[in-house]
Amino acid sequence: MPKVSSVIVPYAAYLRVYEPLAAFPEEERGHWSRYARRTDLPSYQDELRRSLADLLPTPPVAVPVHESADAFVTEVDGVVCVCPWRTRLRGWQALGELAEDFPEPVLDALLPPVVRRESAQDYERWLERNPDARPWIRTATWQVPINWFVLVSDAEREYDKGGDGEGAAAPVLRYRTPMVQARRRVARGLRALKEAMDEGPLIDGLVDVGRWLEEFHPRSLVELDYGGLVHALPAGELENDHSAADVAEGIEALRHGDGATAGAAYGRLVERWRAVRDRRSAN
Repeated sequence: MPKVSSVIVPYAAYLRVYEPLAAFPEEERGHWSRYARRTDLPSYQDELRRSLADLLPTPPVAVPVHESADAFVTEVDGVVCVCPWRTRLRGWQALGELAEDFPEPVLDALLPPVVRRESAQDYERWLERNPDARPWIRTATWQVPINWFVLVSDAEREYDKGGDGEGAAAPVLRYRTPMVQARRRVARGLRALKEAMDEGPLIDGLVDVGRWLEEFHPRSLVELDYGGLVHALPAGELENDHSAADVAEGIEALRHGDGATAGAAYGRLVERWRAVRDRRSAN
């Protein structure tokens, strides 16, 4: 797939599910099997550049006309697993969430009302034919939702500080965990949170992500990737970012009724991500 630009596109983090080929219908399985043998597999930056390029025309293309046939590919114990982009579906879903992030005048300037209205109507018609559709990728801008960290362990943390100079590899910070582990951690986390507090955004978010995970093959791989968000954190802070460990410590403290330790862990998270949120406000 040709690249739109060599410019790095920030600032989004991703939660992805890679499913084994056996999880897909036969016709789609054949496509992904052939696709996985390619030598020019695209990156998440390629996906973002393609999406941003669609916003340049007048009027902008809010949602791709055709669904993407691309995916991310990895191997788990010798088994090929793929994470379809499903860019069109995710575009529709993101469009529905824009009203929560922007006041209407700003939203109208970004995407005219007629474009949003037509896209919403297209989505409604498409959902009638595809009522069980779900994305393999979740995206968060300018943050990593706390409930995502519940799915992973600090021992699964992979950090590569990247290189120096023009053309060098960018930093990478990600976690990868088996689906069975992610589901188990969701269940344990929910028990601890429900016993310690009333219903709230953290519990609701964890319930939502847990239901999403149940949609996939039990031998899938779950990946939490900081993606372009690595460029919003100074290198030293990125290297010392152990947010998953803080979340795990906080949940374990709640399980034992230790509110002070849980509060200290939460405080570290808040402090770590405040600078990122401040940069979002500045933009």
